[in-house]
Amino acid sequence: MDRENVGTADAAVDGDRDSDRLVPPHELEEARATLQRLLSGLKRAILGQEELLELVVIALMARGHMLLEGLPGLGKTELIKSLSKLLGLDFRRLQFTPDLLPSDIVGSPILEENQQGSRSLVFHKGPIFANLVLADEINRASPKTQSALLEAMQERRVTVLGETHPLPLPFFVLATQNPIELEGTYPLPEAQLDRFTFKLSVNNVSSETLQEIITTRSHGQPPELSPVVSAMELETLFDKVDAIHLPRAVSGYIARLVTATHPDRADAPETVRKFVKFGASPRAAIALAGTSRAAALLAGKPNVGFDEVKKVAVSVLGHRLILDYAARLEGWTPAKMIQSLLDAVPEVGRDLPEDLSPAS
Repeated sequence: MDRENVGTADAAVDGDRDSDRLVPPHELEEARATLQRLLSGLKRAILGQEELLELVVIALMARGHMLLEGLPGLGKTELIKSLSKLLGLDFRRLQFTPDLLPSDIVGSPILEENQQGSRSLVFHKGPIFANLVLADEINRASPKTQSALLEAMQERRVTVLGETHPLPLPFFVLATQNPIELEGTYPLPEAQLDRFTFKLSVNNVSSETLQEIITTRSHGQPPELSPVVSAMELETLFDKVDAIHLPRAVSGYIARLVTATHPDRADAPETVRKFVKFGASPRAAIALAGTSRAAALLAGKPNVGFDEVKKVAVSVLGHRLILDYAARLEGWTPAKMIQSLLDAVPEVGRDLPEDLSPAS
């Protein structure tokens, strides 16, 4: 069977069970058109970064958090600000510095006196109570302050003095960090990195793109943007992503791909056993499934194929692998390691499902 059609065949075989969950073609086209409006708006604001912008939209549709890493002046902050304008979401920007405290992020109780003269502690919400939070230069804050985001990113809530406060939905954390300025920075711990669905590298643009920027934009200012996706449309898009079918053959591929990142597994490739200290968590498999569904919706497909998994694999898995020191000496990077995994792990496992076996 042609590998491109494995996912479609799997969905067809299970049609009686899953047909009520498949997105009809006209709804797929409507959702894709909405996503293209959002993508077109981002392309107006950020020039020459088409692949990056697609991945940003995919992570957004998967309701995931993003970590953008790149040199100064490449438009990381402008990208996030543009996204908030196009979505019309409540937006807050947090500039992370070494003296920033957890209470500066989540808020704190303040003693207030009411009209009757009695005093009580009243919780005042911090800037994290927004739909889209920009954590600018997140690695410049202390680990204690960084940890203030852990509960928010995973649970969509914060707890202060034993009292839990839900965050507004949808809720996204989009963080930036500079990979070369290490003085006065605190590397993000693995537990926090694991909560970012994507880690995306923002690279330099071509000379043609630079020429267009300096020719068409005074002082580098992007064009004015207005919302192109309403809150209701955004919720509809989230529902459509959840309705994208994930065939068993593809979910098995995701599971084997994540399992293969662990060097202590017998089926791990030789490069993983030699150069990887710790592999990806189950959260990585969940992120792969969610972002693959979002990638399929962006492509106008009712089900996930192997190509969608490969499209998001580096962004999902790269920051979740901890390479051995020898890997750096040999020139291995997380992206290169993930690519070797994609080459080594077969799309279809040794034990084919009954509906895909040769006998059928």
